Formats: sequence, C-alpha cells, structure tokens
Amino acid sequence: MTTEDRQENQREGGAGANAPDPIRGTVRGTAPAPLSILDLATVGVGYTPAQALSVTTDLARSAEKWGYHRFWVAEHHGMPGVASSTPAVLLAHLGAHTTTLRLGSGGVMLPNHAPLAIAEQFGLLEALHPGRIDLGLGRAPGTDPATARALRRGLTEGGDEFPRQLTELTHFLDGSFPGDHPYARLTAVPKGDGRPPIWLLGSSGFSAQLAGRLGLPFAFAHHFSSANTLPALDLYRSEFRPSAVLDEPYALIGVGAVAADDEAAARRLARSAALGMLRLRRGTPGPIPTPEEAESYPYSPVEADFIEDWLGNVVLGSPGEVADGLEALRKRTGVDELMVTSNIHGHEARLRSYGLIAEAYGLTGPQAETA
Repeated sequence: MTTEDRQENQREGGAGANAPDPIRGTVRGTAPAPLSILDLATVGVGYTPAQALSVTTDLARSAEKWGYHRFWVAEHHGMPGVASSTPAVLLAHLGAHTTTLRLGSGGVMLPNHAPLAIAEQFGLLEALHPGRIDLGLGRAPGTDPATARALRRGLTEGGDEFPRQLTELTHFLDGSFPGDHPYARLTAVPKGDGRPPIWLLGSSGFSAQLAGRLGLPFAFAHHFSSANTLPALDLYRSEFRPSAVLDEPYALIGVGAVAADDEAAARRLARSAALGMLRLRRGTPGPIPTPEEAESYPYSPVEADFIEDWLGNVVLGSPGEVADGLEALRKRTGVDELMVTSNIHGHEARLRSYGLIAEAYGLTGPQAETA
C-alpha cells in the first residue's frame, strides 16, 4: 500500500475513520497529508513563562479546531525561551483543555530519567486521556553538559545506553520483564489496558537505524538538521523490520514554518527565531528576541551567514507559498506526515501563522468544509 493509499484510507470521513490508528495520522479536509504541531511554549522578550504557557494552551485548542492531527511538546532545560521543560506535566494540562487532539512528547530525553519514572508518567497520562498520548523519545540531553549532569544526578547512563534504557522502558510499559529479571516483580502504575505508542526521535542516523530495526515510528528533526534528513530516512526504511506495532515504516519530519501576509513579513518574523537560535548555539540562550531587535542586531559576517543558512531551512512566505513549500518537501522526502514548528516572537503572530498554514494546506476553510 502506498503512502497516498494509506492517507486516503485514513482521511476523515473515509474508510477506517471510525477506528483511529494510534500511530498513522488522520488526513483532514483536503490536505494531502496529516499535519501536526511541535510546540516549545515559546517565551519571547516582554512575556512571562505563564503567558507563554497560556498561549500554548490556546494554540492546542485552536490546533484541534483547525484539524491538526497531533500536538507535541519538547523537553528542554536551562533555556529562558522555552517553557516546556517537563512534557508530562504540560501534556496533562493540555489534555484537560482538548478532547480529540493527539498529545505527545517531541520528545522526552530518556537519558535524563529513570525508565520507570517515564513509564509511570505516561501510564498516568494514558489513564487521564486514553487513546490520545504519544511517547516520543530522544537520546540527547536537551541542554548543556552542566545542566545534564545536574539532571542525571545518581544516573550513570548517557546517550550510549539509550537502547538498553528503551528496552527497560518498554518492559515497564508492557509488564513484560522475563521472570528472572531483577525488575520482574515491579509494576509501573497506573497501568491500564492500553499504553502510548513509542516514537523514536533523531537528528542523525542512530535513532533512525534503531527505530527501523525495532519496527517503531520515526520522527526526524529536519528543522535543525536538514543535511541529515534524507540519509536518516533512507536508513530507517532500509533497516525497517515489521513488528507488532507497524507492518511498514511510518515517518514524520519536524519543519520550521512561518506564514504571514507575504514573504517579507514572514521573513521578518522568522529572523527573531533565527537570532534566538544563534544565541543558543553561542552558549548565551535567552528569550526569543523581537523582530525589531533581530533587524537592528550588529551581525558579524559569520553570524550573518548562520542566519541566512538557518532561514534557508524554514518554509516561509504567504500562506500559499508555505503550503506549496510543505508539500514539495513532503514529496521530496517521502514522509507520511509533517510536523510544523514556529518559535517566532509575538503570540498573536505565532497563532496566526499556524492558522494560516492550516487553511492554506487544506485542513480548514471553504474547500475543506465541502470535501
């Protein structure tokens, strides 16, 4: 079955619509593929974390109304521009303010935590919001080395231990430790009839290969590692082995996207996120700067090159231009689903960008309503 066949089968109102797949996204409206959101509860200059989290809640409600399939939040630490440091807590809140939207972690950085703790957190989330939770896992720290050491106090594992940690977490979620295992008598509670599907996240080939060999869905961070996108996806597909979870590969990519009235306005908004990323890479993270600050910043030649390279990986422009760019990227990569992310300054601009993308891509609007 081709990607297009699967998407037509999962199109809202079509065959299979009454039995939602826990992994494969639902195609809504006239959209050519499922569209989702990755959110960081962005904190911009002049805003508080409380305001950022309030807007993330509004965005999740709106995403559900607009027809986005899933809404993921990411674990980051020590970053003043990101308020989503603890995905499980935020997901519990978002679940209470939505009804159908799939919610998940994009992702939980597993080496920062004991696998039992994550099994309990996401078991609880599944009990609170059954059939709506995704457990996306990454092996990076999501922070600087010093903060990672503080987070992992008492934990000796690092990214190299990720496969073993993943196996342990899976056994806790399924209650499937062998009888002679030291944890065989332990139970992650609460434990219901179902459990969240596990996704592996990555920006290189390591998790792509592991996801393929385990027959798990794979999410690639195209928005900050575009040079590795095609090699990682090829590796995932070539290594894929059918499992009880999936009979064939299922992959999505995270895509930076900004829509505004025209290309110039969208680029102006995106430059604020680009300057924020420049400061993060330089080791001086802070709140997302304003567009005015990004315009007046005295970039060195090296910094200016970084900004242009970063913007070159963002799908930006008018709503139609963004929709066309997203679809061209989907076809070029062959992915099953796109997950857009926009960490621009200004809550109204951010909400409007996601709304414009939803309408232009076909999730909402007159064409979608008559489909």
